[in-house]
Order: sequence, then structure tokens, then C-alpha cells
Amino acid sequence: MSSTSTTSAPRVVVFGLGGTIAMSSTDGGAVTPALSAQQLVDAVPGLAATGIEIEVTDFRRRPGASLTFADLTELATAATQVLADGAAGVVVTQGTDTIEETAYLLDLLHHRPEPIVVTGAMRNPTLAGADGPANILAAIRTAAAPAARGQGCLVVLADEIHAARWVTKTHSTSGATFRSLDTGPLGYVLEGTARMLTRLPHRLTIPVPSSAEQAKTTVGLYTVTLDDDLALLDAIGARVDGLVIAGFGVGHVPEPLADTLTTLAGRIPVVLASRTPAGPTLTRTYGFPGSEQDLISRGLIPAGWLHPHKARILLRTLLAAEAKPQDIAAAVTTAGGTTEPAAWPWPTPTTSNDQSETSTTDA
Repeated sequence: MSSTSTTSAPRVVVFGLGGTIAMSSTDGGAVTPALSAQQLVDAVPGLAATGIEIEVTDFRRRPGASLTFADLTELATAATQVLADGAAGVVVTQGTDTIEETAYLLDLLHHRPEPIVVTGAMRNPTLAGADGPANILAAIRTAAAPAARGQGCLVVLADEIHAARWVTKTHSTSGATFRSLDTGPLGYVLEGTARMLTRLPHRLTIPVPSSAEQAKTTVGLYTVTLDDDLALLDAIGARVDGLVIAGFGVGHVPEPLADTLTTLAGRIPVVLASRTPAGPTLTRTYGFPGSEQDLISRGLIPAGWLHPHKARILLRTLLAAEAKPQDIAAAVTTAGGTTEPAAWPWPTPTTSNDQSETSTTDA
């Protein structure tokens, strides 16, 4: 006596937000996001051959630069719902200008094991060699892959799979712009298969903030420059609920800024990151006034490997979620890798080492 089992095709839900990948020409020759998410998916060659069931939602139609925290929070809620309803994964198409920030925000708000995969395009559909269709196909394959479970939000372009936590846009026009400078990609899409070469050791997630708290929370990002003007820092610091300082090198500022930062850190959370494209903020190497050790002693929170734009995303989300000051410091140092995963007041997927999720390396 024999039995036959059937496995239903995985279902992936595509949410379209607009961006270069959805651009079409205007009468003046410029391009604007006008294509629907369904039009984008319909233009992908080879998609039907994957056997993946596709569901499409035209969620927004905006340039990446015009997306908001509210847009992404609403998207995170919608993604959670379709995943709870049985989807294997979610794909988000959007403009590349803000992918490193939007993907990290989605990662913080995403508590389920199924992947959310963000993709876009550097060459719009009116150009020869437009990369949108290939990126959508790779993203859908990744979203459907069992190997991608437990890794939170991923960014997939040019057949590379990056962790939202690490990826950054490194070039304004190059098709190979997205890189994880400190770690390299987690994997690649090869011969139609998502192959994970490494995995995140842990993740940090945050409850979805209320829209009211999110709307009223303001976090600034101040980039330190040579012979900086203290008046600029004073003006910004007086108007924000939290502040990220993008310092020189491993976390240094001009000495005249140190006293103002001390005062600010006594009133609001101030995170110290590095403006350098790769490498961490240190904690105990330099000891001069304005050095990283000096600033930490004054109450600034070291960001570790977390770079300024993502540190701002994290801090604003924590404040909007009404995190306590000690929990904010623990979250930043955990996300930045300067401490081991801390005891966390909210349920969170802190590890991806569950063998049921990670034993498969190929989709």
C-alpha cells in the first residue's frame, strides 16, 4: 500500500511602492513612478516557470525619497497579515534611494520567520538593460525559499542576498550599488535557487508603535565636519527627542562639541556612530576630549557596527514604541554588535539557529 503526498505551490505576495523600478516617461522626457505592481510582475520573464503562486498589491506609488515611517509601518502590518494567512514570503518593490533605511525599519517591525524581501532597480524600464525584472524574479525566488526563513528582512538586487541590518547603497548610479561593506552578502540567487552561505546570529525586533507616538517622535542625525559650528548642533538638539551623531573615524567629535553633547545626553538619548562607510564605533581606544571613550563617559550610546542612517531608524522606532532609557541603550548596543543579545522586555526572534528553520540551504 502506498500513499501519495502533494505539496502546494508556495505563495508570495508582492507589495509595490513605486520608485525607479516602476517609472515610465512623461511628455517632458523625465520619468515618474506610474507603473502598477501588477504591470511590473507581468513583465518578468520566466516567472511562471518557477511554480510560485504570485499575489500582487499596489500599496503605494511614490519615489523612494517620499516614503514615510507611517507608510512602512502600515506595510509591516499588512505583510504580517498575509504571512499569517499562509504566504511563504513577501516581496516589496520600491525606489532604491531609501532601501537601506526602509528595509531596516521593516526588519525591526517583522516578528515572523517568513522573509520579507525588498528589491528595486537602478535602471528604469525605459532604458536598455533595465534590471527591474531580473531583480523581481530573484526577490520572489528568495521570498519563497525555506533557506531564507528566520533572517528577517532581506534586500535582493543583482542576484545578491543582503541582510537589511548591514546593506547600504554605495554608488548613486551603479547597478552593483548595494553592498554589505562590513560583512558581505548572506547569499546569492544562482541557477534559479536562493543559496544562503551564512546566517544572522541574532535579530532584534520592536513592537509596532502606535501611529500617534510615531507621528510625534522626532530624531535628528547630525554629521560632524571639520571645525564644526557649535550653533548648528545647539539648534538641532533643542528640537528633537533623540539624536544620532555621525562622528569622525571610530567615533570622534571636535572638542568644543563635547560639553553640548553632555548636556543633550542628560536630556535625550544620543547615539554615537561613525560617518565612515565601513567599520565600527569603538569604545575604549582613544581618551582625548571628544574621543569615543570620553563621549561614552558623558552619556552617549555607542552604535558599534550600526551606521548612522540605521541608528536613526532604530532610535526613532524605540522612542515611538515608548522604550525605557535603559532598554534603548541595550537595544542600540545589541543591534550594533558591541554587546551580546541583551535581555529584552518584548518577545523577539533573537536567534536564527533553530534547526527546523536553518537545516535547508537551498530553496
